[in-house]
Amino acid sequence: MIKKTDFLVIGSGIAGLSYALKVAEFGTVTIVTKKKIQKSNTALAQGGVAAVFSDLDSFDLHIKDTLSAGDGLCTQEVVKMVVENGPKRIKELSQQGARFNMEGDGEYDFALGKEGGHSAKRIVFAQDLTGKEIEDTLVAKVENNENITILEDHIAVNLITFFTSVRNGLVVTQHDNICCGAYVLDNKTGKIETFYSGITLLATGGASKVYLYTSNPDIATGDGIAMAYRAGASVANLEFVQFHPTCLYHPEAKNFLISEAVRGEGALLIDEKGKRFMDEYSKDKELACRDVVARAIDNELKKTGADSVFLDISHRDAGFIKSRFPNIYARCMECGIDMTREPIPVVPAAHYMCGGVATDLNGKTDVQRLYAVGETACTGLHGANRLASNSLLEALVYSHNAYKSSLDEFKTIGNKITVTLDPWDETDKGDSDEAIVVSHNWDEIRRLMWNYVGIVRSDKRLQRAKRRIENIQQEINEYYWDFKVTSDIIELRNLATVAELIIQSALIRKESRGLHYNIEYPGRDDVNWLKHTILKKQF
Repeated sequence: MIKKTDFLVIGSGIAGLSYALKVAEFGTVTIVTKKKIQKSNTALAQGGVAAVFSDLDSFDLHIKDTLSAGDGLCTQEVVKMVVENGPKRIKELSQQGARFNMEGDGEYDFALGKEGGHSAKRIVFAQDLTGKEIEDTLVAKVENNENITILEDHIAVNLITFFTSVRNGLVVTQHDNICCGAYVLDNKTGKIETFYSGITLLATGGASKVYLYTSNPDIATGDGIAMAYRAGASVANLEFVQFHPTCLYHPEAKNFLISEAVRGEGALLIDEKGKRFMDEYSKDKELACRDVVARAIDNELKKTGADSVFLDISHRDAGFIKSRFPNIYARCMECGIDMTREPIPVVPAAHYMCGGVATDLNGKTDVQRLYAVGETACTGLHGANRLASNSLLEALVYSHNAYKSSLDEFKTIGNKITVTLDPWDETDKGDSDEAIVVSHNWDEIRRLMWNYVGIVRSDKRLQRAKRRIENIQQEINEYYWDFKVTSDIIELRNLATVAELIIQSALIRKESRGLHYNIEYPGRDDVNWLKHTILKKQF
């Protein structure tokens, strides 16, 4: 049985939920999410949303900071559009009920923080749980909207880009550049359902789970990027993986991030002997851009052989620390670390994909009726390195643009076309009896990516990774087609696809720029490499 929906939204973070609420006024919406609807990268975002609200700030300054962080590879038209539309979208969130910290009596007198790479205070925040505040606000709205159906514990398998259409009684076939829905696995029943949609939006978040150490939750397996690539959409700039400099280093603190805002409030990076070291790497010291700080820490760890460096804010007032960072303070205390009295052990960890599915200014991919927003997309905003707190900003602005553009496209579709889709075929496929294949390959991919395609790279390491991932891909494909599909094999398949794409992209770029640092090409080469890395599947 084919299920029909006007708008199919895959993912339930800030980008997907914002979009769903807007298009729900004009049609039926189905949200597919792998776990519970609140489980997303958005909910884990601590710092805030970057936007201009201060008289001491300006759009020009925010644009300049974004371009500087992007190391020459940002699309200037995109940067200007996002920065200038940011305040409108944050005001809209506030009107929907999001409670940001305030410092005045006016409706939009937001308290503003400062983070690395920013030349002014412009981070709108809700304590150190900004993402959770935004996610909870949007989830409450979505759950009360009768036009929106939420499918929790469902995972998209593949996009559907081939179908038979009937227009005015005439059969038209082989629409291989039009997305008309997706196959979706219901984790509870194990059945794969066929969804037809007028418009499909990918908002599946990032892919940093491809690395052994990451700040991301287990769901960040690059599903949207992998599915879009398999469907024929272009992907861009996947060599630019952002490693957050300060992830809590503790055996009981899996994936816990120490927000950049802590450094913004004066925290210092020190080594195990208490020596401050960032002044040796950048004039901006602890407030340098993330690529600079992450490489500095990586270098310090390699020089000393230490397990971690330390982030020290104990010189600030204890009451201020507890009120400004209540969540971070509480989590550190659970691990036996009192950040008001002692430094926090930290290490870099894979954090954010600056590359993704290539889109235009409206989130539109080069596959018709397919849009991508948020971390799964590559819009040109971030270039070679994302400026802190520009991620939630991008998601808000692009979900609004995608809403307007896709609504226009949806109206042109109307009821003129009826479709015939083939249901998923699992005939003669049994349950897997070799789960070890999944767990072993999952672990091997993440280790080889961390060791060979991490913060510092070389052609030799990348070639080794390429050879290994090709062998792993072959094993996964054999497994995928021989047994019934499960969520584990879907995620492994996507993880392997994204890993291969990152490796390919890193091998192509013969320079060091932003987040991509190759010791064999240590300099930036604007003559040959001031361009995006585009990959597109050849059918």
